[in-house]
Amino acid sequence: MERPDLTSAIATLRERAPLVHNITNYVVMNITANALLAVGASPAMVHAVEEAAEFAGIAQALVINIGTLSPRWVEAMELAARAATEAGVPWILDPVAAGATVYRTETAGRLARLEPKVIRGNASEIMALAGEAGSARGVDSTRGSDAAINAAERLARATGAVVAVTGAVDYITDGNRLAGLANGDIMLTRVTGTGCSATALIGAFLGAGLPAFEAAAAGLATIGVAAEIALPGAKGPGSFAVALIDALAAIDDATLAARINWV
Repeated sequence: MERPDLTSAIATLRERAPLVHNITNYVVMNITANALLAVGASPAMVHAVEEAAEFAGIAQALVINIGTLSPRWVEAMELAARAATEAGVPWILDPVAAGATVYRTETAGRLARLEPKVIRGNASEIMALAGEAGSARGVDSTRGSDAAINAAERLARATGAVVAVTGAVDYITDGNRLAGLANGDIMLTRVTGTGCSATALIGAFLGAGLPAFEAAAAGLATIGVAAEIALPGAKGPGSFAVALIDALAAIDDATLAARINWV
């Protein structure tokens, strides 16, 4: 297993304060924007067809999340992805619930062919994108992340993207290297939008200039460690969500290095 060098990842992000363009779903816009602000990035939620491509070209990173699809949003996603790639702006794909319906599986597949730097999903989503049956239940996976390692490696080789499979253990692969992280807590699954926020954090690290493999590891490690810090002061999912944002604002590279749990 690889252990990417994340020595100054958070400091670099905060110094560069990247503008992160999000085309994401209605459900998670607020928590995603707050998570990005907390770590020091500048979020923008821009999804209109008329401006998505233009904005993608001026951002430092693009995040595409297919959670609440509609034809006009899909058009905006494809225009933005092409514009970002043309402008040299790194982008990340979150193929929410790929495998659940034909429409979203086909949409995720088309987007995956538009040169994302990172693809982040649960086991079922990654397996569906790789052409396997992932046993999705709506947006939830019914498979453990380890079941998708081989699919993730194939998908990475096919698309050229770094693929991150999240679960109890998060796996990151570029088709050759493999890293594993075991931070976080099950409470993350009790608050909507934490997985989408993880994707956005990876986008922020991409926008700060980290290579894709390191950016994926940094984003997942940051939200995982922040969740562990937030948990003791939380009485339940509601207070955990607030404490998570506070923990993201307070986390630094020394804390990340001390608490990161490589596998």
